[in-house]
Amino acid sequence: MNRLVLIGNGFDLAHRLPTRYSDFINWYRKEWGARLLYECGRTLRDRFYSFTLSDSINLVNWYDVWKYHYCKSQPNEPWTEQEVLEIAQRDRNLCDYYNSSLLFEKICKEIYKPWCSIEDIYYAFLKSSDDPKQINDDLEFIKEKLIEYLNSLPTYSFNPTIQKQILAPISKEEIAIGSKSQWDEMMKDRLNYDDVEWEKLIDGYYTDYGSLLTAESSIKYFKNEFATDIRSGIFDNVMESACPAYRLPDNIMLLNFNYTNTADMYLPKSENPGKFEANHIHGTLNNPKSVIFGYGDERDDEYNVLMKKNDNEYLRHIKSFRYLDASNYRRMLAFIESDFYQICIMGHSCGVTDRTLLSTLFEHPNCVSIKPYYHQMDENKDDYRKLVQNIARNFTDPRLMRDRVVRKERCEPLGAK
Repeated sequence: MNRLVLIGNGFDLAHRLPTRYSDFINWYRKEWGARLLYECGRTLRDRFYSFTLSDSINLVNWYDVWKYHYCKSQPNEPWTEQEVLEIAQRDRNLCDYYNSSLLFEKICKEIYKPWCSIEDIYYAFLKSSDDPKQINDDLEFIKEKLIEYLNSLPTYSFNPTIQKQILAPISKEEIAIGSKSQWDEMMKDRLNYDDVEWEKLIDGYYTDYGSLLTAESSIKYFKNEFATDIRSGIFDNVMESACPAYRLPDNIMLLNFNYTNTADMYLPKSENPGKFEANHIHGTLNNPKSVIFGYGDERDDEYNVLMKKNDNEYLRHIKSFRYLDASNYRRMLAFIESDFYQICIMGHSCGVTDRTLLSTLFEHPNCVSIKPYYHQMDENKDDYRKLVQNIARNFTDPRLMRDRVVRKERCEPLGAK
């Protein structure tokens, strides 16, 4: 039995990386404030913003404005990037300012929305636009600036709790009722493992389980004490804590929807190729052309309308087509076809912008469990219910969803010590 770990932006946030959409927009605005403070020229622009000093401002450069046109009450008090940008956007006597992108203007007003909501806004603009190239070029520019921003972020620290959660044994209590027979079959098979099969199973699991995994006496005790019960199909009588090694995933894939490589540091080293692997399904920062940023819900009522427009520009940033540019999607399919698997959700919001892919994973016959690691905001507030509601939107069968999603008492906050 395998484990597929869905890595989303909440995973990076759990490592205190400033990767919220608001962090990115504030960085972009601060970058613009710095340009207005220090760059030469009367006109400064990029794809979205343009600032041209008014004819009445008899200065050659923008940086002179803050020396000779605007003066602070305290002469030695420096201007901040935020101050100068707000003045330049507000003061029509100072300059001609405009934002050339209605898409960017809209998402700047939604600065505290999650990334999936930004992709929702893009899709709404795309559906209503007669000029999809303009919308897509705007999104391309946002992607370019996002890559630049993420590349500027500091390093992150290792979290031992998260590694324990990634490598944790699977519990029978987390398995869907409809998949109990697969669980019992796995336990019976493992009773008959020879030394080679056993070593292959525990290879790489070197953390807090170490002494138990390598204790041959514990393995033999478990086999001798509980073999009869397990072969009789009454594994419920067996204490799961007796030998957690029997419940370790055979293989683990980190399906990373982020562009960062934060999750990669949690992959153990193994002598068995493919036992632990990272799959950057949406691309990586070190290969900007691989980055996928757009929309991925083919079940949306208006998706077929876009298909019928006979204009491929409407499909440029639809994720399903971008997945064909690399082997990552096929690697994921090969993984879920290879054996039964548990899904662990770590920081992914499970929004509908990835619904085509998530539905494939959640409703696959080999999926036996979906375990959300939720975000604990404070002592009395968490997002478990919101996350489960989002998961439900990726199912066509509500009964199947209720069986496969692990109940809250068996879940825990991501990275909580």
